[in-house]
Amino acid sequence: MKSHNRKNIHPLWLRATHWINAVTMVLMILSGWRIYNASPLFPFSFPNEYTLGGWLGGALQWHFAAMWMFAANGILYLTLNIISGRFRQRFLPLSLPQLWQDGISALRGHLSHHDLSQYNMVQKFAYLLVVIDGMLLAISGLVLWKSVQFPFLREILGGYDTARFIHFFAMAFLCAFVVIHLIMVALVPKTLLLMTRGR
Repeated sequence: MKSHNRKNIHPLWLRATHWINAVTMVLMILSGWRIYNASPLFPFSFPNEYTLGGWLGGALQWHFAAMWMFAANGILYLTLNIISGRFRQRFLPLSLPQLWQDGISALRGHLSHHDLSQYNMVQKFAYLLVVIDGMLLAISGLVLWKSVQFPFLREILGGYDTARFIHFFAMAFLCAFVVIHLIMVALVPKTLLLMTRGR
């Protein structure tokens, strides 16, 4: 009876948006690498076997399809977080001194994970940064896709060419976050059950 009465730490809408976001991010990253290969910013390209789309046109189709899912899912995630009060409860208040302490503890392998209903300060800052990064990806992506239609956004980002660099480095940050996130899940596997079952 106790297991049925336990309150979900992660509600269904959060788990659903999390997994939808995970799928769309993979699709956008892999198709984005193929798009990048067609006109590289730097003297390297991504191995074609790790890209999606098969050719530039196919990659663009995958990228745009995932883009709409990513945007709609992101708006739903932010809206429900704010309306439910979860954003305030889980992410506030923020503390730079506590971030430093939790960061040192994490590097030493001493950061506690006993109470999964609460985020430590490293998690708070990391999740907030990745949300901001997602917004930056969306804004810079709009500039790259419809530069003429979004001149205000283009100018804010410093022009089309600068927007390409911003989009690339925002993607690189997202990839780094995903890698670290997966490592942390491997170290604390009960967080995967939490994001699957809710408790």
